[in-house]
Amino acid sequence: MANRQPTVVGVPNFNAAEDAAALRAAMKGLGTDEQAIIDILTTRSNIQRQAISKAFTHEYGRDLIEDLKSELGGHFEDVIVALMLPPAEYLCKELNHCMEGMGTDESVLVEILCTRTKPEIAEIVQAYERLYNRPLAEHMCSETSGDFRRLLTLIVTSHAQGARDEETGVDPARAAEAAQQLYEAGEAKWGTDEEIFNKILAHESFAQLQLVFEEYKNIAGRTIEQAIKAEVDGELKDALSAIEFVSGNHSRLLAGDTFSDCMGGSDQLMLECVQCSASWFAARLRGAMQGLGTDDRTLIRVVVSRSEVDLGRIKEQYERMYDKTLESEIRVLECVENAAAWFARRLRDATQGAGTEDKTLVRVIVSRAELDLQTIKAEYERLYDKTLESDVAFSISSVTSASISGLAEVTLRSSQPQHSLIN
Repeated sequence: MANRQPTVVGVPNFNAAEDAAALRAAMKGLGTDEQAIIDILTTRSNIQRQAISKAFTHEYGRDLIEDLKSELGGHFEDVIVALMLPPAEYLCKELNHCMEGMGTDESVLVEILCTRTKPEIAEIVQAYERLYNRPLAEHMCSETSGDFRRLLTLIVTSHAQGARDEETGVDPARAAEAAQQLYEAGEAKWGTDEEIFNKILAHESFAQLQLVFEEYKNIAGRTIEQAIKAEVDGELKDALSAIEFVSGNHSRLLAGDTFSDCMGGSDQLMLECVQCSASWFAARLRGAMQGLGTDDRTLIRVVVSRSEVDLGRIKEQYERMYDKTLESEIRVLECVENAAAWFARRLRDATQGAGTEDKTLVRVIVSRAELDLQTIKAEYERLYDKTLESDVAFSISSVTSASISGLAEVTLRSSQPQHSLIN
């Protein structure tokens, strides 16, 4: 999977102690300098973030993630915490979340487990048992069933024996043999032998699978995608579809297609991972933003987990497929690439609905007053066709008298001789 185009590569001349001191300063005193947090943590690689975290604890005797949690909120907090966790631990957290409680989100299992290489799976498996004191395979088996469970079990238990090994090279003769086995297990017989599909798609590298699928088309006269769609049902089809897609030469996603358009529902996720990873994740992001409400957790997970892998390619594919930039549609990216718009949205959210989040109003206005509040005001008026002053004045009239007094006190102390920080 060459030419991945990460969007985060770290910074040269990195100094963990200096970054730790800057983060400490951003969180001390009245208000929080969110922009400083954004500028530091979204440009450092994960390895550099881990070094910052260690330096922060060493210098101040505090846990950086806990301090960030206490200062931030909402999806901004979710993004920053996701960035701060080691990649394997973050994905383990997401796997555990999708299996806990009522029901299991199989699409998350597919997204994480069916798109990773052998070393990545091995690290996830080890981290999961360390974090949750139970094997990932055991937890997964209790939450899934049938051939889907058997496929995922093969992926997470066979890594030590070479499952999804990207370093062994490709073998055309073995690819032809595997393609013949797939044909005989599916289209050439009555019924389908799912175990053969599971074994081949769980063990072979993505590069090897690309050869297998090309050979399959030569033998069967149609694509492996068409065969899986006809021969396999349910979550197993999701998983096999994702694997097939990520292997590198998928052309089914066209401009305007949504994730469900491409996959016929949830049934083709895994096959789609093998043939074009960037297109698969672009469609995954698109699906998270369609319909009623936004799947913010998926947006954050994909953006964070792919930022040091292939997010650049995903962005390019997204624009090609949907004729829109990814940045224009994802709020998560706005907190990185358009801070003023992000803060404008925070202020808007704080003044809408039942009651006013006066704590958020005070924190944002005070912390941004000497940084970029004028830019935030301009963005607010552009986005909502009304001034920030008018909305804040309306909201203040409905908060408690204590909140009014608190806001007035901060405003007067911070903006003499003016009477309002946002004037």
